[in-house]
Amino acid sequence: MLEIKKLNVSQFESLFSTEESCLKFISEQKWSEGFICKKCGHTNFCKGKTAFSRRCTRCKSEESATANTIFHRCHIHITEALRMVYMVCHDPGISSYELSRQLDKRQMTCWKLKSKLIECIEKKGEIDLLYKE
Repeated sequence: MLEIKKLNVSQFESLFSTEESCLKFISEQKWSEGFICKKCGHTNFCKGKTAFSRRCTRCKSEESATANTIFHRCHIHITEALRMVYMVCHDPGISSYELSRQLDKRQMTCWKLKSKLIECIEKKGEIDLLYKE
């Protein structure tokens, strides 16, 4: 398993520069032990309508790669969200104002995602992409 914290800036940039690469990474982490439908418990799936989503072959329920992760209902682009994860991993004390300045996002948006990340660190000891409060 790839640990984001161990990457330097250039490695991070090359691995997570596109939405596709970010979603691929998240889906690999999320379903590393196999797919289990949240609604019916079935383990067989087919490709979903959106990139890296999975659709249960029994109940036809579709689950995106970001559903039930720290990125669930995240309102910023996934590449920027993963960049924020990287920044908080390397400096948990970074302020939401600094994140806002560096990412050119609203401070409150940065504060909300950073709060999820810090809560995850406090409960798990590290940032777990699959953490859901």
